[in-house]
Amino acid sequence: MSASRPLLSPALRLALGIVSLLLSLMLLVDMAIGVIPDRQEAAIEIRQHIAETLAVQITALLHSDQQPLIRATLDKILERSDDLESVAVRRRDGAIIARAGEHARHWRLAPEAPSNLRNVRVPLLASEREWGDVELSFRPAYPETMIGWVGDPLIKGLLAFGLGGSLLAYLYLRRALQYLDPGSVIPQRVRAAFDTLGEAVMVLDNEDRVLLVNRAFAKIHPQAGTDPTGKPVTALKWLMTGLGDKGDAYPWREVARTHEAVRDQPVELLAGENEHLLRILLSAAPILDGGNRVRGCIVSMNDVTALHMINAQLLDTVHELDQSNELIRVQNEELVRLATRDPLTGCLNRRAFFERVSELIEAASRNGMQLSCIMSDVDHFKRFNDDYGHAIGDQVLQAVSAALVRGVRTEDDLVCRYGGEEFCIMLPGLSMAQAAEIAERLRASIEAKAAGGIRSHPGLRITSSFGVAEFGPDVADESQLIALADAALYGAKRAGRNRVQCAGQGSDVMA
Repeated sequence: MSASRPLLSPALRLALGIVSLLLSLMLLVDMAIGVIPDRQEAAIEIRQHIAETLAVQITALLHSDQQPLIRATLDKILERSDDLESVAVRRRDGAIIARAGEHARHWRLAPEAPSNLRNVRVPLLASEREWGDVELSFRPAYPETMIGWVGDPLIKGLLAFGLGGSLLAYLYLRRALQYLDPGSVIPQRVRAAFDTLGEAVMVLDNEDRVLLVNRAFAKIHPQAGTDPTGKPVTALKWLMTGLGDKGDAYPWREVARTHEAVRDQPVELLAGENEHLLRILLSAAPILDGGNRVRGCIVSMNDVTALHMINAQLLDTVHELDQSNELIRVQNEELVRLATRDPLTGCLNRRAFFERVSELIEAASRNGMQLSCIMSDVDHFKRFNDDYGHAIGDQVLQAVSAALVRGVRTEDDLVCRYGGEEFCIMLPGLSMAQAAEIAERLRASIEAKAAGGIRSHPGLRITSSFGVAEFGPDVADESQLIALADAALYGAKRAGRNRVQCAGQGSDVMA
């Protein structure tokens, strides 16, 4: 079972103890020097004075033989004195000659007994002889019941002093204890609720002092195990080092200034010398009273070091994966290039070329798009191989193919090494006349520049012949289109080479 909580708070218990000590000190001082007047002595003195004064008056009336006035005098004395219960004049023989009040009920003194605090007897003299007595019955000097004691002025004063002093002492001590121990203002049930949270929580007052930390706070940093309650937050060196010198820009001060919460501010904390960094997310929220005034601040810290490490590992993995994907992409591109390109010239090989030409033929058939074909052949290529060797022949093919690729549209036109020293070019969207102009530019470029690329044999002359054909209603497919361009090419060769000839023409288009 859990220990029972005290019924009284520490401040109230201290207040009651202080007042009790003051009352005890007051009573001790009274016993030593008599600070509080003795009510019994004062009552005896007053009652004796009243009795003697009344005795003098009664004696004077007896001497002046005015006994009828004695009864009226007694009534007036009883009426004027709140302390008297009854009064009577008794002769020596015991007979009562005058009375006021219920004297028989209140008078308890025996004939020979001395006077006491309640019953006072004063002798009366007449002709220098004892004539009788004046008997006065007074009310009790002290209360005889609990209710009477409660109404006693002294008791009222002591109770007022005790209650008032306890209240004032409690208020003062509560404020003093809050200053000495600010954490005392946090109820235990609130502490228990904060202890259930998984993230570190710190409650600050308006003076940036720590009022409360929960259990998770001690685990947020190796130096956070010491309870900081009552200390300024600036005393937490490990936290202030991570935040840096921000002046009034610390999260809790921004909250006090703006009344707005600060969320997930990243902070890096050094967990000791040569140790790893702790990465936390710090948030702060204001504590407002009923008047929307900031009374303090709740600071929470969430350790995301493990999450950061996982994210870093994930980023490394993603980076490695990206690198692998890039390598795979490059390798795939290389595989595609190897599968679709001629290894010597870099032009499309026949398989890739015909796949794409089929799409162009289909588009031209469906949409009526113009499509022209150029077939080209290196003039006297066999001589290069025979006279200079196959290596020079390969360089000739590379120089010619480079000139062809440079002279056409990069994205739209298709350049294919059709076989040996023969090349095929598809020009979508161009008529035969336009294709013939392009073929002429290609021919001139090869004649002027191709040989310059072969530096080992200066003075070589490289030329090519070109045949041009256009796709039309009378052309069935790509094979027939290429055959028409190829026939025009052979016509150009028969006509003397290094020239362009269009399909259906018996002579060169350009010399």
